[in-house]
Amino acid sequence: MTRQLAPLPSTKPAKPGPAAGLRRRRWTQRTRRDFFVFLALALPNLVLIAVFTYRPLISNIYYSTLDWTLGSPSATVVGINNYITFFSSDDASKVLGTTAVFTVVTVGGSMILGLLIALALNAKVRGTTFARSAVFAPYVLSGVGVGLVWLFIFDPGYGVLAWLLRGIGQQSPQWINDPQLSLVMVILVYVWKNLGYCAVVYLAGLQSLPQDVMEAASLDGANGFRRFISMSLPLLSPTTFFLLITSLLSSLQAFDLIRIMTPLGTGTSTLIYEAYLQAFGAFNRAGYSAAISVILFAILLVITVVQLRFVERKVHYS
Repeated sequence: MTRQLAPLPSTKPAKPGPAAGLRRRRWTQRTRRDFFVFLALALPNLVLIAVFTYRPLISNIYYSTLDWTLGSPSATVVGINNYITFFSSDDASKVLGTTAVFTVVTVGGSMILGLLIALALNAKVRGTTFARSAVFAPYVLSGVGVGLVWLFIFDPGYGVLAWLLRGIGQQSPQWINDPQLSLVMVILVYVWKNLGYCAVVYLAGLQSLPQDVMEAASLDGANGFRRFISMSLPLLSPTTFFLLITSLLSSLQAFDLIRIMTPLGTGTSTLIYEAYLQAFGAFNRAGYSAAISVILFAILLVITVVQLRFVERKVHYS
């Protein structure tokens, strides 16, 4: 007796019905509409970024390969000769060293003092609103105005500080003429101007800390210093990471205070100011200046990548 096997089910896909085709057409129309809305909103911004950011960047990289005097109608292609000239010159170590000192001290000073001021402003006492405004006010002031006011204070001949020192029988240091003192002068003014930004950002971070955790630690016997070291600082790591990136980028591009307080760059010639002096000073070396700008851009890019790649691992977001 033979048994008849049941036929295998067909493996051919079923044809989509009219409802599936309608859903597909509706999804396609919706996707197309969303795409055009995205283009309408994003395309103007993308065009502006391309024209005013990436096009000048690419042009500057090209100019760095030229031996070009500013204002000259002709230029000679020299490849990487401008970079070789910079790194083989005696000024390279001086400029890079000044840039490093200025950046490290201003970033560290602004963040440390900003955190201390934020702790003081976080106290629930009278007058904190006025104090917060007074601390943040220098940050929004013009760098040119701030530089002129402090230049009048530090001037060794007729400055306010010189007048006070003469009142106690002392001579004013040569803040402007001494290269080491001029760098100290600019660093002090830059930290004074920007610590308010760090203080306000840190204050926002302190006020967003979970109070129930702090109260639990206090009930467990942890004093204020212990709570700050073991709990507040780790919880403030996202704020610290944000300030570290923004402050580093800002310090490496500091220009206005240096230009106003030390026009010749005596002791304060950072990378960005050296690029300005080479292009618009007595040399008019536009190609060489572009090469220095590209070096600064490369340093900014490397610092940002390192921070995002390694430093962010130590940040606690929860």
